[in-house]
Amino acid sequence: MALLTPLFAFLYHLPQVYKWLLKPYYVASLFMSVAFLAVRKTPGICDHLATQREDGNSCDFDWREVEILMFLSAIVMMKNRRAITVEQHVGNIILFSKVANVMLFFRLDVRMGLLYLTLCIVFLMTCKPPLYMGPEYIKYFSDKTIDEELDRDGRVTWIVEFFANWSPECQSFASVYADLSLKYNCSGLKFGKVDIGRYGEVSKKYKVSASPLSKQLPSLVLFQGGKEVMRRPQVDKKGRAVSWSFTEENIIREFNLNELYQKSKKLNKTKGGLGDKAGLTQFPPVPEEEEPEQEGADAQGEEVESKKDK
Repeated sequence: MALLTPLFAFLYHLPQVYKWLLKPYYVASLFMSVAFLAVRKTPGICDHLATQREDGNSCDFDWREVEILMFLSAIVMMKNRRAITVEQHVGNIILFSKVANVMLFFRLDVRMGLLYLTLCIVFLMTCKPPLYMGPEYIKYFSDKTIDEELDRDGRVTWIVEFFANWSPECQSFASVYADLSLKYNCSGLKFGKVDIGRYGEVSKKYKVSASPLSKQLPSLVLFQGGKEVMRRPQVDKKGRAVSWSFTEENIIREFNLNELYQKSKKLNKTKGGLGDKAGLTQFPPVPEEEEPEQEGADAQGEEVESKKDK
């Protein structure tokens, strides 16, 4: 099952995977992930490589290289068990493929290992994964607007994501959070985001660490009446986040989104009802006696005309 589940997920999202793979970031990552395979299997290049195979075939993997690949494949499967999106599955495969390439190139030739490692560092510094650009009902806060928005209306419940653009976990979670906002956003339940990698004061005030070692990114915080009610993940005494999976099902269950949404809809109806009643009181009611009086006037007019005819 550990092998079948990622395979079925990959096949289900295959059309989206094609779109991602066509983006420059993933195209370059794909070439870097298969670099050692290409060098080891390409005729004319592999003939000049060293090998520990007994048959002397330098164009095939030796037993140590197979061992390294199998070990890292097992790590990828373990990491992907906790992956919640296809982006995370693909990202884990690319990341550990590059790690395997570094190890294999250094084992083959130190010069080739240094060259490949340099390319990886340059790629990491110059190329960033594409950000989520799909539909969403999310308000982005700054350090000057977050307090004002949370305190504007005490009846509004806010779910705020504290994130950083450099965090791979935040990038993977973006599509999940956007889908939740499309399903549950209303005037009484709103979704927001604030980049604590950019606004350090917000990070200190709301006690969300932006350090990669704290594992607190992303963090979801529920605010009611401008005050924090709960957050996920929780933080222990040492300042490290308690392990928690950011799946859509977990968020709906932990934050009681269905119940919050129903209460917010009732709040909307209450606002609408008050608005309708207020609208009715602005205009005087139409008198009901208008029509009979008009009919009486018509009748008198007919009697006068009949007397004239006589």
